[in-house]
Amino acid sequence: MTHLARTSKLRTAKLLACAICCLLAGATAAFPQSAPSPAAGTQAAPPPPPTPVPFDDALLRAANDLFSKANLPAGNEKIELVVDPLIDGISGAQSTATRLMQDRIVALVSKSYPRFEVRPFSTEALTRAPVVLIGTFTAINNAGAADGPRDAYRICLALADLRSKSIVSKGVARAKPEGIDVTPTPAYADTPVWAADPATSQYIKTCQGTKLGDPIDPVYVERIGTSSLISDAILEYDDKRYREALAFYRTALKMTGGDQLRVRSGIYLANSRLNRRDDATDAFGNLVDYSLGAKKLSVRFLFKPGSTQFVDDPQISAPYPMWLSQIATRAGRRNSCINIVGHTSKTGPPLVNERLSVLRAQYIKDLLQSSSPALADKLKATGVGSREVLIGTGRDDASDAIDRRVDFNISEC
Repeated sequence: MTHLARTSKLRTAKLLACAICCLLAGATAAFPQSAPSPAAGTQAAPPPPPTPVPFDDALLRAANDLFSKANLPAGNEKIELVVDPLIDGISGAQSTATRLMQDRIVALVSKSYPRFEVRPFSTEALTRAPVVLIGTFTAINNAGAADGPRDAYRICLALADLRSKSIVSKGVARAKPEGIDVTPTPAYADTPVWAADPATSQYIKTCQGTKLGDPIDPVYVERIGTSSLISDAILEYDDKRYREALAFYRTALKMTGGDQLRVRSGIYLANSRLNRRDDATDAFGNLVDYSLGAKKLSVRFLFKPGSTQFVDDPQISAPYPMWLSQIATRAGRRNSCINIVGHTSKTGPPLVNERLSVLRAQYIKDLLQSSSPALADKLKATGVGSREVLIGTGRDDASDAIDRRVDFNISEC
């Protein structure tokens, strides 16, 4: 979509969002219930896990299954298709890989499935209740071992029909990890805070936790118009149009379900890029309040390898003093205690990682106490090493930065 088209969309978003709610509300009151499971009995051994194949082959297999087996009305009538951007199934981030997947799926539809007409993911298109493509791309252990190496990627694709309010097709495959670039796109790579945001979790659940014929979660349907605006905000930010991104983020914040972590983070990032320091400081403080209200704040502080000192790159670490000041100020307003938990990636011996994570948490604790001495009795520093990695690939780059996060867990004193 062009920049002018996305800007025009912002002006009409509120009216069209209302139309979407009216159009889609009718069928969300009741959904068919899944049939009960058969009586438990002797069960055969589970089948072996699928064999991962090269990325291109896996994506083609999943996409062809998705479109060739779609449970849609017979006939030649054109079917509008929009893509709610694909994301990482753990972090919720868009990445180089998920953008590539999306581009290739759209090209495949244009070439091989002419009944589908791909439309921009817009409030205007959503008023016509199209079919929505959603998808996740997740690093996994192929054998299913919880602590095993992430040696494959699981592709999950789904078609959600907004007319029937149901999942009308699924496509899954597993890809080998070689040659896959999962670097987050700029809006996600730059975000200072991570959390299992409810809106993102709902998207992942709608893709991964459903089967053919299941109803679409009504909350996802209710908020999809807001999601289209957030998508435009992300695209504007990635294109370095920070003023336009800020406008989209601010509009989305006021809409149904728009008070999300990625929206508050986007408002901070756009203001920061526009050198609006006071606005950026306030926006980061609001982001901290949002996370503390959810009892957990996870911040991406980047340290030198094997060290408790921040990286020397001022482009990365320059805002850290402001972040710490805002965390201290906002936490000080609450009658709560904070357990500061350090994390590391899987690189290195586990015992060394455990010790390093504790030292990093203690370093953050000392900085917070220096900023707000009144917090001294409310802070505790611990570390878990690499035992709670999220991405778990051990690449030690931007793709798994959240594995090296610092958590602030809130509890009553």
